[in-house]
Amino acid sequence: MNENQTKKDVSTRTRRAIIDALKHQGGMDVTSLSSQFSLSGMAIRQHLNALKEEGFVTHVEETRPMGRPTKRWILTPAADQFFPSGYSDLSVSLIQSMKEAFGEEGLNQLLAVRNQKMQKQYAQHLEGAANVREKLEKLAEIRTIEGYMAEVKEQEDGRLLFIEKHCPICAAAAVCTGLCKNELHLFRTVLGNEVQIERGEYMLAGGRNCVYTVVPVKK
Repeated sequence: MNENQTKKDVSTRTRRAIIDALKHQGGMDVTSLSSQFSLSGMAIRQHLNALKEEGFVTHVEETRPMGRPTKRWILTPAADQFFPSGYSDLSVSLIQSMKEAFGEEGLNQLLAVRNQKMQKQYAQHLEGAANVREKLEKLAEIRTIEGYMAEVKEQEDGRLLFIEKHCPICAAAAVCTGLCKNELHLFRTVLGNEVQIERGEYMLAGGRNCVYTVVPVKK
């Protein structure tokens, strides 16, 4: 492999890593990216400009308490191709066919069967969790395997946030809202009565992530 090809391969890997970082962080400035990748600001800007030309990133002006506004780089919808899609075209087509064949009620029954199978699978994965935090961490594990890029964050007031940064079934959920409704019910079931969980930010409603607030129920 010649030197030029090696440099090209390194650039490709770096740009994909930048895309992954922006997906996880929801947007970053050049300084943060430089620190994370141990590259100069100039090198990061070159990668970002290349990704912008390809249509994968863009930037917004972000004001700071002091100093001039800075550019926060974010992904465009075109970057979704780098993340699991859950066979979106096929899923949408199947949902539409099921609606035609079985009607709305029949589709809901099929979703209920799907939900029961997932409930059993998740419950087995959460076995052995000693507390709510451990349950959420295990839930994040299995959801990440399924492509949701999930994580758990604790707030200063003790509340826990369950965050999903990608939705591999987003296209299907857009034509079948029961998928999202069933998932919230699924989470409530596997986490048990000891917690209250509510969905705040919601991708299908324009949110950057799907964010669930989890609060222990006082007894």
